[in-house]
Amino acid sequence: MGPLQGIKVVELAQNLAGPFCAQILSHLGAEVIKIEKPGIGDDARGWGTLLSEDAGSSFNAINLNKKSVVVDLKDPAARAAVLKLVDEADVVVQNMLPGALEKLGLGAADLMARNPRLIYCSVSAYGNKGPKQPEPGYEPIVQAFSAMSMMSGWPGGPPIRMGTQVLDHGSAMWAAMGVMAAIIERGRTGKGKLVETSLFETATAWWIGPYAGYATTGEVPERHPSGSNGVVIFSGFETADAPIVIAAGSDRLFHKLADVLGKPEWKSNPAYATNRGRVEHKETLIGTCQEILKTKPRTHWLKVITAAGVPCTPINTLPEMLAEPQTAAMGMLQKVPGLDRDVPLIGLPIQFDGVRPAFRRRAPKLGEHTREVLDGK
Repeated sequence: MGPLQGIKVVELAQNLAGPFCAQILSHLGAEVIKIEKPGIGDDARGWGTLLSEDAGSSFNAINLNKKSVVVDLKDPAARAAVLKLVDEADVVVQNMLPGALEKLGLGAADLMARNPRLIYCSVSAYGNKGPKQPEPGYEPIVQAFSAMSMMSGWPGGPPIRMGTQVLDHGSAMWAAMGVMAAIIERGRTGKGKLVETSLFETATAWWIGPYAGYATTGEVPERHPSGSNGVVIFSGFETADAPIVIAAGSDRLFHKLADVLGKPEWKSNPAYATNRGRVEHKETLIGTCQEILKTKPRTHWLKVITAAGVPCTPINTLPEMLAEPQTAAMGMLQKVPGLDRDVPLIGLPIQFDGVRPAFRRRAPKLGEHTREVLDGK
């Protein structure tokens, strides 16, 4: 059942970050009871292609292994039933609008006073203080605010949102990590803890390396479609038929690449022999590499560059990545028991003793477990 077997989680969350945090905990063995509003439930039920009778692909992907209980939190009697669940719970996960649960008596102070062993995990858009603390925020909003969009894309081109939910998913990971650390501490102290994170804090944390360079030099990092400000060659290139990425991340690897590209003189050229020189002369060097790489197809370059010991990969499309033997070998796609359509979903990217936790149950239908959980039936 996983290392968190016996841990009970009440999820007062919707959309992505909070539910994904709770799903991580559920994959690790926790029992997760998801509280949903009457009628439409979690807003994410309407996102993506319909995958089950009442929910789209997005909801199904991040609500596995949970039980759904429909409760009108504005109804005092119904709210009392949730409070009873919380009294018996180990963890509450929430990502509602700032202040919304506090108005209902479901904020951290209220619930932790009732249950001193409770770990209350809150995921917000901008954090627990500051002028933007009260504001809602979705992934593209916080990517833009945190400068991530401005630093993605081609130099001189428009800002670009990163292609997946890096802030929602990253915040969920920090939240789950915080919950597990708090569980360990509770084992020593017997007391719960308030765990908080936000999309903005996650975005700021992803800047850890570039920020160090900016703080040192005062120079704003350049926008890159691929590659790095501080390491060359560390970039994507077109070949005669399809793109690749080459990561010659050291002088030793670059010298090997120089031989493969038919440019052994680069190894003794002061402009290219060291990474510092290559960064300074990056534009010319990358342009020459691109001219060479365009002369032959991707399969050729993958074979010879990899054979030389230089990290190199195709820039795959999603279908290409799914078809890779490595994807099959790692078993990341898993069958979902009871799902209306026979569509495998992506599993937890952790293994225990060489085994990836399997899905125990599909995402719940709206209110599917209300009577079971609240009435014991």
